[in-house]
Amino acid sequence: MTDISNPNWPEELLEPIINDRRNLIDHYKYWKEEAIIADLDQRRHSFAVICENLANDFNVGTTVRNCNAFLAKEIWIIGRRGWDKRGAVGTYKYQHVHYAPTSVEVIEDFRARDYHIVAIDNQEGASNIYDYHWAEKTLMIFGQEQIGVSPESLSLADECLYIPQFGSTRSLNVGVASGMAMFSWIGQHGKSA
Repeated sequence: MTDISNPNWPEELLEPIINDRRNLIDHYKYWKEEAIIADLDQRRHSFAVICENLANDFNVGTTVRNCNAFLAKEIWIIGRRGWDKRGAVGTYKYQHVHYAPTSVEVIEDFRARDYHIVAIDNQEGASNIYDYHWAEKTLMIFGQEQIGVSPESLSLADECLYIPQFGSTRSLNVGVASGMAMFSWIGQHGKSA
C-alpha cells in the first residue's frame, strides 16, 4: 500500500481515501481530482485534438485516453455529447473535454491562436506521417471510420496526413490512429515523462 503520509505531498492535495482504486499512476494516488488537473495543466503539451462525428464509443473513449496518455492540451468532441465513458477508464476526468456541433468554429478559433491544422485521413494527396515535421502548436482532426474527416474540415486543414498500412484493410480504427499520430508528435516535441 502507498504511504499517504509522504511529506512530499501537500496535505491540501490529498483525498481522504483509504484504498484509492482510481486508474492513476502512483504519483497521483490519493490526490484530489482538482489537484491532479492543476498539476497536469502545468505540463500539458501544445497539441489539441478534434474527434469529428465518431459513431463508435470505443473510438471516442480510446482517443480521450490517448489524449491523457500523451497529455494533450484539450480535446473537442464534435456532433455528439453523450458517449459511453467506460472505454476512457476515468481519463476524461483529467482532460479538458469540450463539445461543439460542428468543427468549423473550433478550427477557426485554433487558427486564430496560430495553430497548424492537420487532418489525419486516407485522402488522395495526403502526406505520409512518417516524413512529417509537426508544428509545435498543432490541432489534429480525426473523422469517423469509413466517412473520414468532413469536407469542410479538410478544406480548412493546412495538411492532410495518412498512416501507411501494409495489410488488406483500408484504414485503422480512430482510437489506434489517434494514438499513433499523438505519439509521432510527441517524438518531435514531447517533454520527457
